[in-house]
This record gives sequence, C-alpha cells and structure tokens, in this order.
Amino acid sequence: MRTAVVLFTRDLRVHDNPALAAACANADRVIPLYVLDPTLGSLSPNRTRFLHQSLADLREQLRERGGDLVLRTGDPVAETIKVAREHDAAWVGLAADVSRYARRRELRLAEECERHRLALELFPGVTIVEPGAVRPGSGGAAYKVFSPYHRSWSQATWRTEAAVPAAVTLPGGISVGRLPAVPDGESPHAAEGGETVARRRLSTWLRHLDGYAEAHDDMPGDATSRLSPYLRWGCLSPLAVAEAARSRNADAFVRQLCWRDFYYQVVAIFPKISTEPIQAARDTGWRTDEDALRHWQDGLTGVPVVDAGMRQLRTEGWMHNRARLITAAFLTKHLGIDWRLGERWFFRWLLDGDVPNNSGNWQWVAGTGNDTRPYRRFNPIRQAQRFDPEGVYVRRYVPELKGIDGAAVHQPWRLPTSIRRDLDYPAPLESHRDEAVWLRP
Repeated sequence: MRTAVVLFTRDLRVHDNPALAAACANADRVIPLYVLDPTLGSLSPNRTRFLHQSLADLREQLRERGGDLVLRTGDPVAETIKVAREHDAAWVGLAADVSRYARRRELRLAEECERHRLALELFPGVTIVEPGAVRPGSGGAAYKVFSPYHRSWSQATWRTEAAVPAAVTLPGGISVGRLPAVPDGESPHAAEGGETVARRRLSTWLRHLDGYAEAHDDMPGDATSRLSPYLRWGCLSPLAVAEAARSRNADAFVRQLCWRDFYYQVVAIFPKISTEPIQAARDTGWRTDEDALRHWQDGLTGVPVVDAGMRQLRTEGWMHNRARLITAAFLTKHLGIDWRLGERWFFRWLLDGDVPNNSGNWQWVAGTGNDTRPYRRFNPIRQAQRFDPEGVYVRRYVPELKGIDGAAVHQPWRLPTSIRRDLDYPAPLESHRDEAVWLRP
C-alpha cells in the first residue's frame, strides 16, 4: 500500500490509535485527515473550543513525527474521497462509532469507497470492549442491565494497545489547511483540550487512585478523574486508561469505564436514545413548566445542592458525577419535567457530552432507561448531607450562602427569619412528583 488516508473523528490522539498505527505500518505515505463538518454547527461553544484546542494539539503531535494534520471543511465523506483521489490513496481507515450520525457517515463512506475502488477499514478505539463483542446468554443483541454486562465485560479479552507511530510521512505537495481559530467558550473555567493536556492529567490522576472507591462521591473533595472530556473526544484511549487503572487494582474506577462501554452497546441497537424512551411505558406524566425549567437551568431552584451543581455546569462545562444524579433527579422526579429537556441542557454545556452516556444516564435517572429500579428517587437534602456534610461544595458555587455555617447551608428555609430575610436566595420550587418530604423540618 503506497498511500493511506486516516479519517480522524473521535480519536484525536497518536497514542493507541489503531487506524493511524495500521496506516503507518502498511503504507509508504499517510494522510491524517480531519474534516470540519458545517452540519455540526450546533456544536456548543464549550465543545467547539475543546475540539479546536484538541485539533491544534493533534497537529503538533503529528508534526513531531514528521507528518501533519490535514484539515478540510465540508461533508466528511465527500472531502475524504476527494483527498484520497487527489493523492492516489488506495485505503481509508476510520474508528468505528455508534451514534446515528456516525453510522450514517460510515455507511455513506463505505458506498463511496466502493464506487471509487478504495478499501475502507473500520477500527476499534472509541470503547474498551467493542459494542456487540459480548452478548447476553439469552441471545439478545445487547445487555439491558448493567450488572450482567459488567460480569461478561470483565471476562472479555481486551485488544492490545496499538503502537505509537515513530514517523508519519505525508505525500508531497499536499495542502494541509489552516487550523480553525479557537473560539471563546461559555464556561470561564472549562478544561483545555488536547492529548498533551489529557496525558498529563492522566499521569497525575494515576498517582491518586488509592481510595477512589470511597472518595469518588465526595463532592467537596472533587476526587474524580475529570478525564471524561478527553475520553469523549478520544484525546485519551479508553483502553489505555483502563489498562493503567487495572494494573493498579483500581477496580472501582475500571467499573466506571465499564458503564461508558455499557451505554455504547445500548446505543448500537437503540440509536434514538436521545429522543425516544427505552421503556416507553414509563415515559408518561411529564408536565410543562417553562418557569421552573428556567430556574433549574439557572441554578435558582432554592435547593442549594441542586443549584450548586447547575452553576458548576455553567462555570466549568463539567459537573461532579454525584451532582449529575441529584440535579437530573430533581428535574424529573421532583419537578416532573421531561428528561429530554434536561438532556439537551446538559448536552449544550458539557465538554464530555456525548449521545450514549449523556442520554443513557438521563434515561436511567428518569426511569425510562436501563434501570431495574425505575422508581428510585434521590432525596436532594439527604444526598447533600451525605456527600457534602459541611456544605463546602454548595458554598463553592452558591456565593449567596457563603455566610451560612456547616450543614445548615443545605436547608436555608429552616434558618431564622432574620437571617433568611438578608439572603439573596430564592425559596424552593414546588415539587410536583411527591410530597416534598425533604422540605419538612
């Protein structure tokens, strides 16, 4: 094989990139290509910023190995075929993915490659265990419950990490294109994108894995990895992260990575997960209340732990995992508002927002998804008292309550009238799905 094209999508890295490794091992010249697709113009400002930072870093990584990142704008399929034909490529490599958009892109690319007599090869790399690699014994296409999936997943054979190319050789005379400008995001304290930052963060995280099982729900301690944006964009290989954690016996963290794979295998057979319920019979009774929705979005529900989570989302483009459960449950189980509205709001702000995990988790909380206990509730006050006992997390993001000491910050409506009068903080929104027992003294 003389010339190969590697179409980057959600694998913006050179370490453990199977498509790139195969191309460099088997071709004389390799064209690493990324196509900026205008049809994805609705990508949020936060994720656009993160993507452009990641592309700039990927270009530097490739240049260090003698290559470059070739950038084009337009339809990814048409631009890939055009680049391949201009430089007499015989082969196109691509990381397989599961979203409806990705699957349509793969099918269209396969048709065009066949028409132009190009070989197309799909590679793993977006997940640890490929969707469909483990199946339930009953013969179903995918596991619907996490626990049995986790058991099978844990026994699966993982692929070997792909070698980092020592050199990347471009065809002569190719125009590489200009990097897009890095725009401002909406979140002032959002993480920076790119493989270099991701690997540095991973290295630091691995030194603090001890105690993760006990500490990852500690909201003020912020003892989570914060690697999710880098996994979402493929700045880190999920396999490499899992191997590193497994070598340190960090089973609790590896289990979290298994949850990520779980939703990918769900979406592989249920691609409409963002708009249609997995359990349709449970998708009922939602109410319309634009005012309550707006208060939730703005972090002004009057329930401090909920407001803290929603304000962290806006400030950082990220939210603590426990806060995600609490805020999602408050919207769906307490306010009775449709989970799809919450899913869209999260998707707008989250750097790590992707279809499988964002939508899958929202359906899990709402009771319409893959959950054996669909009617479970998360009492926000009890959750706050358990995971933020002294109110440190709340005061970090809700400055109106900084003067309230200790656990009293979680129930400001119970403070003396003289103190409540001086607080610039709203009363709790009315609950519509239960008796709001968490408001009672």
